[in-house]
Amino acid sequence: MNNLNKNLGSARRIKNDEFYTQLKDIEKELRHYKDHFKDKVVYCNADDPRVSNFFHYFSYNFEHLGLKKLITTCYKNQDMDLFTMYDKESAIALIYEGEKDNGRVPTVENIGVIELEGDGDFRSPEAIEFLKEADIVVTNPPFSLFIDYMEQLVEYEKDFLIIGNINALTFNSIFPLIRENKIWLGYNSTRFFLQPDGTIFETARTYWYTNLGIRKRHEDFILYKKYNEEDYPKFEYYDVINIDRAVDMPMDYEGAMAVPISFTDKYNPNQFEILDANDYRVSDDIPYKTHGLIKDKEALVNGETKYARVVLRNKKVVK
Repeated sequence: MNNLNKNLGSARRIKNDEFYTQLKDIEKELRHYKDHFKDKVVYCNADDPRVSNFFHYFSYNFEHLGLKKLITTCYKNQDMDLFTMYDKESAIALIYEGEKDNGRVPTVENIGVIELEGDGDFRSPEAIEFLKEADIVVTNPPFSLFIDYMEQLVEYEKDFLIIGNINALTFNSIFPLIRENKIWLGYNSTRFFLQPDGTIFETARTYWYTNLGIRKRHEDFILYKKYNEEDYPKFEYYDVINIDRAVDMPMDYEGAMAVPISFTDKYNPNQFEILDANDYRVSDDIPYKTHGLIKDKEALVNGETKYARVVLRNKKVVK
């Protein structure tokens, strides 16, 4: 085990107030994006590199991916002795540009450590300057700040691959980006994150949110069922048929259909068009939903309230 591994391992044992993405989940998703990273500056701006498997993945695959530079910043903490002799609370940035001696395994000597003046928050001026330099942002941002985080990425027009809770799909400022094909979901989802003591923490399902071009997004979703009124009742407040499972979508229906938000994971814009649910309200008295989903008490079918639904139409109807 080299010095970097020892230091990262020590940090995992010391820090116990965060949950970390497992390396196997990062590897499982990132293997689909190799061509995106050549000659790019990657920025992980919500990751303490001493405990982050994102830093581990990109530093150990620096040459394989053909990266230009890896930058990570983290919020202030008191574990600075892992890399430096500072004994005060401070935020840091780490800069890695590969091994200078043609080595392939990252060493501490080739990692630049910068003590930041601010607290390292991704919204701080210092972090924003790093963001401006970055080509692609890859990280697991705090779920509670997901909206702020996504809005910043959109504002600075950055490519990204980040992890977010499934419920983020229903946010007023997030789902319109999905509907407008400005962001989409990656290949995988997960429910499990690593705690510093080595145990696994289970949370609500999370997805990879991205705006990087991926092959999966152009794969057709196979439909085989046919429409009938009995099996496909409409919502009480929307002129839209309800579908509880995406696989039950009828291949011959031309109108608006509502499917669980998890279907966004399989959405192909060449096969389907995501619609604004507000356009299908049976009356203007039905509350307008900024996100454009069928949601809350208005998501009523035969007296049963459904969880949030995505409204879409099939572009490739088969009669």
